[in-house]
Amino acid sequence: MTNKERVIVNINGQEFSVLGNESEEYIMSIAKIVDDNIKEIMKKNKRLSQTMAAILAAFNMADKYTKTMNELNELNENVVEPLKEFEQVKNDLDNSNNKLRGLKDECSGYKDELLQSKREIENLNKIIRQHEQNLKKKDDELDRVNKSVDDLQNKLFEDQVEMVQLRKELREALKMLGMD
Repeated sequence: MTNKERVIVNINGQEFSVLGNESEEYIMSIAKIVDDNIKEIMKKNKRLSQTMAAILAAFNMADKYTKTMNELNELNENVVEPLKEFEQVKNDLDNSNNKLRGLKDECSGYKDELLQSKREIENLNKIIRQHEQNLKKKDDELDRVNKSVDDLQNKLFEDQVEMVQLRKELREALKMLGMD
C-alpha cells in the first residue's frame, strides 16, 4: 500500500492517531497486541501506573522480538545457507546439461569426431551423476534441517505450555500466600 493510512486506535483506554503505510486492519491488529499486553500486565499488578505497564509491555514485546529474531537468524543459518548451496548445485547441473546439449549438436555435424565426443559426453554424465549425488545429499540435509525446525517448534510449543502452567501454579501459590 503506497498511501499512508491514518487510523484511530484505542490502547488501554486512550485513543491514539497512528499514521502508517499498512492497512487499517493491520494497524488495528498491532494496536490490539499492545493493548492486550498492557492490560495483561496491569491485571497482574493493579498497583502499576499506565506508564510502568506500557514500559513492561514494551520490554516483554522487545524480548519476544529479540528471541524471535535470534531464532530466525539461527534458522537462516541452518536452512537458507543449504538452500543457497542447493541452488548453486542446481545451476551447475543446468550448466552441465546445457553443455551436454551443445556437445550433442556438435557430434551430429562431425562424424569423424564422434568417438571423441562420446568420451566427452561420458565425462559430462559422470559430472552430472556427481551433481545428482550432491543434490541428493543436500536434499537429505534439507530434510534433516526441516525435521530439526519441526522439533524446535514442538519444543517451543511444549515450553510455552509448561510456562503457562507454571504461571498458573505461581498465581495459585501467590493467592494461597495472600500475595495477590
